[in-house]
Amino acid sequence: MSDLPSIDLPGLGLLAHAIAAAERGWPVFPLRPRDKRPAGHPERSCPRTGRCAAGHRTPEQRATTDPDLIVAAWTHAPYNIGIATGPSGLLVVDLDTVKANDKSETPDGVTTFEALCERAGQTVPLTHRIRSARGGMHLYFTQPDGARLGNTAGRLGPHVDTRGWGGYVVAPGSTTDNGAYEILDSRPPAPLPTWLHQALTATPEPARTPGPAPVVVLGGGTRAAEVALKRETAAVAATPKGGRNAQLLASVRAVGRFVAWGDIPRHTAEEAFQAAGEAAGLSASECRTTIRSALDWSVRTARPRPAAA
Repeated sequence: MSDLPSIDLPGLGLLAHAIAAAERGWPVFPLRPRDKRPAGHPERSCPRTGRCAAGHRTPEQRATTDPDLIVAAWTHAPYNIGIATGPSGLLVVDLDTVKANDKSETPDGVTTFEALCERAGQTVPLTHRIRSARGGMHLYFTQPDGARLGNTAGRLGPHVDTRGWGGYVVAPGSTTDNGAYEILDSRPPAPLPTWLHQALTATPEPARTPGPAPVVVLGGGTRAAEVALKRETAAVAATPKGGRNAQLLASVRAVGRFVAWGDIPRHTAEEAFQAAGEAAGLSASECRTTIRSALDWSVRTARPRPAAA
């Protein structure tokens, strides 16, 4: 038997993932190898020739389900894969991880989304789910008939973004220096829940000047605890619609360690945050549920008080 020369196709594994996405009806386009940025030139340096002779073509416009074009691209280079969410009929909820510069006790995207579901009286939807390279999560939903939802950043709460028309997500099989994008649940995308659609399309409340923070009486608490409680209750009271529950959760957790250490009586923190949450427009029951959950978490996970220097 004669030896046949091996063919090195570094993009072959990625090609299989790109074809799999296209077979679902999701147009794909190349991203730079081991990167999240689109391959090709940006609009500011478009030569206005070739495929751009009639004007610059965005990645969304270049995305395709044509297997011949996909094979040509991914046998040329080991490109990562972008899925154009709008033409795919998708609305992807991007639940990001906590960043190094975030305020202490800021919830990650998964925690924020769970709080949003709880507030809406819903369970976390079961749908197509992808683990991102940094350990976050992408939840894929189909857009409602006739809808053309775009992208949002933080509208639903801290570390919760969405990608629709005008946007894209990195597909599974892609890798970056932070890790790989992997399928966690391969079921077909579920329809976008009505409550989530309403949250994304509701008219934002106009900005308002924060009112006075609720009066906080500690009764023997430490100065650090007093400052933290006043600061966090003021933040909750000033939060506009769309992020109030998530802010309440984050702020209660930020103060929760003082409750765990005995610097603030639990009932004092509960009363202060209940007043702040209701001042922001949350219902009494929403406030009680979030405050109780956040304080239980804080008491259970609080580290020992740092030793004095």
